[in-house]
Amino acid sequence: MGGCSLPSKQSNQDLITLGKRKNLQQSYESEDKLVWCGGCGNYGIRNALIRALTLENLDPGKDVVICYDVGCSGNGSDKIDAYTIHGLHGRVISLAAGAALANQNIRVVAEAGDGATFSEGIGHFVHAIRSNYRVVFILHNNENYALTTGQPSSTTPKGRPMNSAPDGVVLDPINPCDMALSLGASFVARTFSGDVKHVTKTLQQALNHNGFAFIEVMQVCTTYNRQTPQEWYWDRIQNVEEQKGYDVKNRAKALASAKDMDKKINIGLLYQNTETPSFMDRLIQREGITTSLTEEVKHHNIAPLMKDFY
Repeated sequence: MGGCSLPSKQSNQDLITLGKRKNLQQSYESEDKLVWCGGCGNYGIRNALIRALTLENLDPGKDVVICYDVGCSGNGSDKIDAYTIHGLHGRVISLAAGAALANQNIRVVAEAGDGATFSEGIGHFVHAIRSNYRVVFILHNNENYALTTGQPSSTTPKGRPMNSAPDGVVLDPINPCDMALSLGASFVARTFSGDVKHVTKTLQQALNHNGFAFIEVMQVCTTYNRQTPQEWYWDRIQNVEEQKGYDVKNRAKALASAKDMDKKINIGLLYQNTETPSFMDRLIQREGITTSLTEEVKHHNIAPLMKDFY
């Protein structure tokens, strides 16, 4: 007997939840045209971010603000319908930190490329980890300055020919996760833009972390970094969750897992310390205060003060 198979049984509550999530996800969709190169990893990262925010029931109109740096990743600032800020080159972490300090009731996400993060903005990266601001930081690591046509960045592998380095890069690259762990980051994860489900899961973990959550997203650059296509990553990545006995609380193990970026690349939540207090939780003068800084803003009459100047 032919015909369609019957749908699986679901409770009314499940259907209501699915409906709400579908509506929430659609509310993040922007009408602006996506303009990245075909096959760019930014498509996967954007889609994973929308999925993660939806699954965490974060409303784009009141629950989240997304800060973008300059670069190919920054071109996503108008490709998602939420509160977004397109900041200055290398300064997105400080921008995001300010938003997170001002309003603890929202989740703050920041996105930047490897060039902006480890050249122009490396000082902000260091002190964000030291301060443990409650920010989810997504590093778009395509190992080059793609927006300015493929110059090498601080993460470009040694020996790789690039624009402005036709004979190959002569310097050793920065390993982002290794650096973050060495600085004492409370949350360090690595994922791959080609695996949208994994990126989504990693982002959900980061959104629930009370501190600076660093996520390195390795991504392909189909136009300027063709030596590492999708297949190159798929042949090398392995999930730490599938490794017997892996302990995300073991920083030494995480450091060892983060080292190899050529033959066996570990992805997943490499390290998390939930006992490290966030910056706002460390402030003695804020103990017992439940309001955010934005809720404490008041109007003050400055007329008496101005009399001293006139």
